[in-house]
Amino acid sequence: MISRLAGAVVRAFLVTLLVALPSLMLPGTSSDTAQIVALVAIFGAALTIVEYASDYPGLVEFRDAPPFNRIRFLSLFVTVLLLTLIARGEVAPTTLTRFVEAVGALIGQAIDFPYSPVRLVVLMLPPEAEVTQINLVRTSAGLAYLISLLTLAIFLIYQRLRGWPLGSGTFNVWVNLPTFDPTAGGDVVERLERDARVNIALGFILPFLMPAVIKAATSLFGAVSLENPQTLIWTVAAWAFLPASLFMRGIAMGRIAGMIKEKRRQSTAAQQGDLLPV
Repeated sequence: MISRLAGAVVRAFLVTLLVALPSLMLPGTSSDTAQIVALVAIFGAALTIVEYASDYPGLVEFRDAPPFNRIRFLSLFVTVLLLTLIARGEVAPTTLTRFVEAVGALIGQAIDFPYSPVRLVVLMLPPEAEVTQINLVRTSAGLAYLISLLTLAIFLIYQRLRGWPLGSGTFNVWVNLPTFDPTAGGDVVERLERDARVNIALGFILPFLMPAVIKAATSLFGAVSLENPQTLIWTVAAWAFLPASLFMRGIAMGRIAGMIKEKRRQSTAAQQGDLLPV
């Protein structure tokens, strides 16, 4: 119990650090913004402690199937950190911020081709946007998208090499998939495979769909303003992280469906062996 609570407290601290990172690193953060960030950080920390200190499942999926959530958190943390460094370099440049911005600019220019996700993010900007703002958005989007692709590659490699999720022991579907009801009707394997396909499809479409939806909504709510550094950081981070997270969830659920099918096959083979005449 003590070790579980200590782990929950450490995770809560990391979540708080993630939420507060842009406000801590960017100069000129207003008091209103700091209060909102503090409120969100407290809520995230409390939710994390409740989830990870309890023996019963809550809302967080794959809670006891590391390193699924660790990979996702690390991906989001690195994305927010690098985007914050790029934004900080606009007002307080250092050698580190210049290096990150140069790498991001190269990546953004390489990925910014017609109909690419990065190009669609750049097209969200209003026509009167300055060249400096366009380059900043392109750099941030390219770097964030590359991190999301690397996250998927790392998860796939780990799953292949370590046999996730069975590499660390048994897998409890009830704890790790609290929102999935196996008694809701229909075959469990078919439902898992269907959910896997839906999540993978959404993960593939969202990087293209989100900018298009935001661009279409500008006629009702006005043009999207990414001039505020924190707005830019969280918008681009969410645009890159959510599709990668859905991709990982779809791959994981497909993996679980395959495990159940294999378990059924072994059970059927064992029963048939018991029925064979001696």
